[in-house]
Amino acid sequence: MSYAVPLLLVAILVVGLVKRVNVYDSFVLGAKKSVNLCLSVFPYLAAIFIMVNALHASGLDAYVTKLLAPPFALVGVPSEVVQLALLRPFSGSGSLAILTDVYKQYGVDSYVGRCASVIMGSSETVFYVASVYFAGTKVKRTGWAIPIALFCNILGAIAACLLCKIM
Repeated sequence: MSYAVPLLLVAILVVGLVKRVNVYDSFVLGAKKSVNLCLSVFPYLAAIFIMVNALHASGLDAYVTKLLAPPFALVGVPSEVVQLALLRPFSGSGSLAILTDVYKQYGVDSYVGRCASVIMGSSETVFYVASVYFAGTKVKRTGWAIPIALFCNILGAIAACLLCKIM
């Protein structure tokens, strides 16, 4: 498997030579465009990181988790993974930390560990993806994209736990 990246690089160079494309200039142009994308995305990402840290530092995330645990329990989501389901759309690294804590406390093969794993694997950091996509496309009005994505994340968490229960 360690040869996959070098083979890919050689294949790109060969295809570029065959098609008579200046590979180096194409690479530099792509790098130049990526700098502009990074600059346009940075304010959105900074806002997300600040918001997540502020929610955690204030304790509001723990309060919301405690408040929403009973309704989630009614649809089969264990209270131990509610915080993961709520944080996952906002922060990949924060949700990974919660997943690690769930593994340490309950084990990877427990019902809670399996639910957390499937939630982590079947959901996305909605706000990060939306900020990268919408900043890259210059779209200012997101319409229903984010609410629908958040709704689907919650439905995915519920479905994940129900599937883990029957498996």
